Amino acid sequence: MGAGDQVLDSPTGWVAEHIHRYLETDGAEGHEWRPGVYTLLLTTRGRRSGALRRTALIYGRDGDAYVVVASQGGDPRHPAWYLNLRDDPQAQVQVGAERFTVRARTATAEEKPRLWAVMTGIWPAYDDYQAKTERDIPVVLLDRI
Repeated sequence: MGAGDQVLDSPTGWVAEHIHRYLETDGAEGHEWRPGVYTLLLTTRGRRSGALRRTALIYGRDGDAYVVVASQGGDPRHPAWYLNLRDDPQAQVQVGAERFTVRARTATAEEKPRLWAVMTGIWPAYDDYQAKTERDIPVVLLDRI
């Protein structure tokens, strides 16, 4: 991800506004989205277009790793950001004012129950999203590199 690459904000509507405020204020607005619910900005490279794509995601922590859920509200398809990370696990993250590079990996079957509990503790609706779809919703760890 080069310095000259243009980043396209993937979402529209209120999520796009959230990302805009997050960027404009260097995370002062938007990092804490709701009381106790924090978001990060994830920038991936499009697997087909090669364009940089940014989205906002609720996150948790597991040691030094950031944890996100590829729920897409229970949609039957994986979100584009997750598919992008499967093809190229290196991405950029902004947490508050801090920006850094990460390597993503999907939680193993052994790790997922513990991490799922962490994330549903932050955002209980993830259980509702899983109930809406036959897709096994992935949990993703983002490790700094």
